Amino acid sequence: MSDQVTSPGLQRLLQILQQEGISDPRVLAAIAAVPRQSFMDASLAHKAYDNTALPIGVGQTISQPYIVAKMTELLLQGGPMNRVLEVGTGSGYQTAVLAQVVPQVCSIERIQTLQYQAKRRLRQLDLHNVSMKFGDGWQGWETKAPFDGILVTAAPDDVPTALLEQLADGGRMIIPVGGNEQVLQRITRQGDKFYSEQIESVRFVPLVKGIPG
Repeated sequence: MSDQVTSPGLQRLLQILQQEGISDPRVLAAIAAVPRQSFMDASLAHKAYDNTALPIGVGQTISQPYIVAKMTELLLQGGPMNRVLEVGTGSGYQTAVLAQVVPQVCSIERIQTLQYQAKRRLRQLDLHNVSMKFGDGWQGWETKAPFDGILVTAAPDDVPTALLEQLADGGRMIIPVGGNEQVLQRITRQGDKFYSEQIESVRFVPLVKGIPG
């Protein structure tokens, strides 16, 4: 881990994140602790600490580090979380960052090859506070609900009703919403009411319904 923390590329990335407004020390420490190069093809490893999204195959990407940090920071603001649902495991990078800052992460992925790869990577990093499921992210994970936080890593046109229902009272959901023009939102539940804050414009792959047949 010390080699990871002292890497010039990582130090540069951490400086960029702070310049972009990421200030939560827990989030910066989590980014420092997770070797991003482990979540991508070896041919792209030299770009691991560039602040950019990169392809991981099957039309998916590993998110830009700034977005991973921003979404994690937004999730943590407003009080501690015990159980968090991640919709869209993808490479597993965001999952690993979440696992550094919350006690229990439940992550769901609709593309089985990505889920297998992410599970192997998390095991190699000795992260054992993550439960993983192959399934439809639009449906959430009802048997594990309610969740103190939900983080969605792909963009639906509208917020899935099942995810709203699985959010605990007082819980927070971080989700990109929209088609051609997407906006990152933080939705807070208070009883049966949901309050949405628009954060910033973003670009994510679509949140696809169902699982590949």
